[in-house]
Amino acid sequence: MAFRKQLSGVSASAVALALAGGFPTIASAQTTQPETPDTVSEGQPVADEDEDSQVIIVSGFRESLATSVAEKRRSDLILESVTAEDIGKLPDDSIGESIARLPGVTSQRLNGRANVIAIRGLGPDFSQTLLNGREQTSTGDNRAVEFDQYPSEVVNQVVVYKSPSASLVGQGLVGTIDVRTIRPLEAPETILAIGAKGSYADLGALNAGSEEFGYRVNGTYVDQFADDTVGLALSAAYTDEPYQLQEFNAWGYAGDGTPGNPFVIGGNKSFVTSTQLQRFGVNGTLQYQASPNVMLTLDGFYSNFDDDQSKRGIELPLGFGAFGTTFDPSTATVVDGPFGGFAEAGTFENVEGVVRNDVFQRKADLYSGGFNVDYEGDDGWSAFLDFGYSRTDREELSIESYSGTGYNAGVGATDTIGFISNTQGTSFSPTLDYSDPTLIVLTDPLGWGGSRVQAGYYNNRIIDDELFQYRLGVAKEVDSFISKVNFGLSYTDRAKSLTPDEFFVSPAGGATEVAIPSGALLRSTDLGYLGLGPIVSYDVRELIADGTLILDPNTSNDIPAKAYGITEKLMTAYLQFDVQQDIGGGEITGNFGVQAINTEQNSTGLAFVDLDGDGSQDRVDLSLGDNFWDILPSANLSLRLDSGWVFRLAASRQIQRPQLDDLRVAIGYGINNNVADSPTGLAPFISGGGGNPLLRPYRANAIDFNVEKYFAGGAGVIAAQVFYKDLVSYIDGSRVVFDYAPFPIPAGQTPATTIGFLDSEVNTGGGDFYGAELSATIPFDVFTEALTGFGVTGGAGYTKTKVENANGDIDQIPGYSEWVANGTVYYDLNGFSARGSVRYRSEFLADFTGFGGSPTRRLARAETIVDAQIGYEFQPGSALEGLSVYVQGQNLTNAPFVSQFNVPEPRAVIDYQEYGRRFLAGFTYKF
Repeated sequence: MAFRKQLSGVSASAVALALAGGFPTIASAQTTQPETPDTVSEGQPVADEDEDSQVIIVSGFRESLATSVAEKRRSDLILESVTAEDIGKLPDDSIGESIARLPGVTSQRLNGRANVIAIRGLGPDFSQTLLNGREQTSTGDNRAVEFDQYPSEVVNQVVVYKSPSASLVGQGLVGTIDVRTIRPLEAPETILAIGAKGSYADLGALNAGSEEFGYRVNGTYVDQFADDTVGLALSAAYTDEPYQLQEFNAWGYAGDGTPGNPFVIGGNKSFVTSTQLQRFGVNGTLQYQASPNVMLTLDGFYSNFDDDQSKRGIELPLGFGAFGTTFDPSTATVVDGPFGGFAEAGTFENVEGVVRNDVFQRKADLYSGGFNVDYEGDDGWSAFLDFGYSRTDREELSIESYSGTGYNAGVGATDTIGFISNTQGTSFSPTLDYSDPTLIVLTDPLGWGGSRVQAGYYNNRIIDDELFQYRLGVAKEVDSFISKVNFGLSYTDRAKSLTPDEFFVSPAGGATEVAIPSGALLRSTDLGYLGLGPIVSYDVRELIADGTLILDPNTSNDIPAKAYGITEKLMTAYLQFDVQQDIGGGEITGNFGVQAINTEQNSTGLAFVDLDGDGSQDRVDLSLGDNFWDILPSANLSLRLDSGWVFRLAASRQIQRPQLDDLRVAIGYGINNNVADSPTGLAPFISGGGGNPLLRPYRANAIDFNVEKYFAGGAGVIAAQVFYKDLVSYIDGSRVVFDYAPFPIPAGQTPATTIGFLDSEVNTGGGDFYGAELSATIPFDVFTEALTGFGVTGGAGYTKTKVENANGDIDQIPGYSEWVANGTVYYDLNGFSARGSVRYRSEFLADFTGFGGSPTRRLARAETIVDAQIGYEFQPGSALEGLSVYVQGQNLTNAPFVSQFNVPEPRAVIDYQEYGRRFLAGFTYKF
């Protein structure tokens, strides 16, 4: 049969790479399907058994594609994968970019980096990420892993499962991403490889003290000892790279589009942002073949992540008429739009601007590792024990610093500012010189602090995230249609907490304003791209350190009320039956089974309530949670024909756990006397808002059908996929009836009932989620030998959703894009490689960073990203054998990241972020 492969058509380097990272991971008994006599080692490029088949030698990018095609073909799950071209060398500069090129997958950029992944058009909150088959903590607020926390140089393979099996623990609703590292005893030889690359951001060094050039270095060592019974793999990578951003941001848009009151920009808060990313990552694996039947594996990963941003710009109150600004629509240029008149040009008067010199710094330490014992008996029995640990310690510090022409609105010099609004935002023509240190002073220009002189704000968010995971499994091969029976247990214990630490920033000595010390002044930051010119620049951290500005603790009850602690304890049991049956002209393979999960979730936090009637707010410690079961049946069946056709059918019940911060118990509540709002018709009653520790997961019933045709010796594939998910439970923000019986009752008026309402995230009715994908990997030598080395890979996906929120209205799912597509055209032969890639996603609800680092969501426009790379690997016999060099260009068309106001007026831009182009040049050398 075609599925019984031979290795004669596989290069030695392809086999070595496949063995180094493509074989099942330490948790393979749970995350990948077992081999059968008619399958080959996972990850190996394969060739069809034709009488006319010839030896095909591939390397580099073509080898990576062939390995990924083989992974897709042999698996009984529906999946996509990407494999390193060589040790320490993924096909792209980052893990996120490599994953985003897979069919039906895309990414969202953060500071120009592809750091979170959307599968089948849905955002990162609907998928799960594993490292070597184990669940992971994250550097973000929620479950979604940000992929820039993992250096690409320590990753050997990434597999994206689109359908689950009963033995796949930690699965997501739309997909599960498994990041895999090297297994040293599966490598055929000693490996020592080093690499380095330099990077250049073509926007230049936008802020004083920032850089336009950066670098990365990495090294990998793999060896075997004691007659190949002990294996060691070590990988390390260090990154020191700048990222630059020119941003326009609008407060919103004033007016209603009627004559005399056109839509007009309400305010401006735009920055240039310079980020310096420093990251050190190290991964190690030690394996010991204790006996022919027992393998011990110990591995660990550590990442130190420091993302330091300088954000400088001007905040301008405009069309809302706040702080004395005036605007005369009769003097403006107003054009008609789909929702009324829009002022695309005009003049604002009496504008008092706030010059901002802000800092945002994220520091994170991520620890991950585990120990695995794997037993493969000679009698068909197998078993494994696995322990996994993951921890993230993170601090997110944001410091806002304000300066202007004088203290409080109406005191300092005002500006007359012309403006022009178009599809790229708004540009301005000021009359004041915001780079003049004799004009701009440290103060509270608009009186935001009220009676307090608030010249800034200091907000440090301290987040700890820790996860323990214990697993065991037993399997027995059976000589029948059911080829193997698998049983396993898993216990996961996760705890995540947030501790806020916040201060007001004020001038020292009780002053209302203070001059910027001349020694603290940096070169001006140019806002010429907005027409605003240069502005005064300084590092607010230095002004706090030298005492020019002081920190005054924010003692408001709102601060400790933000704190929360969340724990999850998951007990999972599964029973899975693998199937294999030869039929005429092919075979049937697959699995069916059930996974049962018991969830015990709990949240702790604080509320402040007047308990004794003296008007003061008393601190109340809160704790609330829930316990429930999910039963998840699944089935994956594949009909594999000798002709290279594979037909797949998968059906399953799927879940995705709520965002962790939505589970927080910290809420605020009080007495409400408005009987019209009472859910019981009784008053007084209790009303409040906050998190919901009683949330249940997203739940869906799913079915997938795939048709795949493999050709070109197993190196090519064309695949069509259709899928449907019946979302039976969704999560959405709403006002719901809530019983406050577990909470202390506020003093004063006694509520008629403990039944009130809560504004929070709640489980709602579901909806539909369906779509189709078409993908292909086609080496062009199938058409003619003259095109050997040329090829194309990529795909397009269409997804449609119709989900009802708690009010019965159609909801916009975060991260959802109706269309995603990507494609790569490549040439790879005799050491020379070149490729160009493009990826597209239609508009989607995107995450932007709001006040204090908290996420906010806005509708992002469609985007198309274009990248390219050329390289050369010196061939055997050359004096430089083992050396490969390459040049990469990212975002070559300088595609912006744009969000839109909530009316379809293309000039009503909220965010317009321009990252510029990035160019990288580097080498790898394998001894």
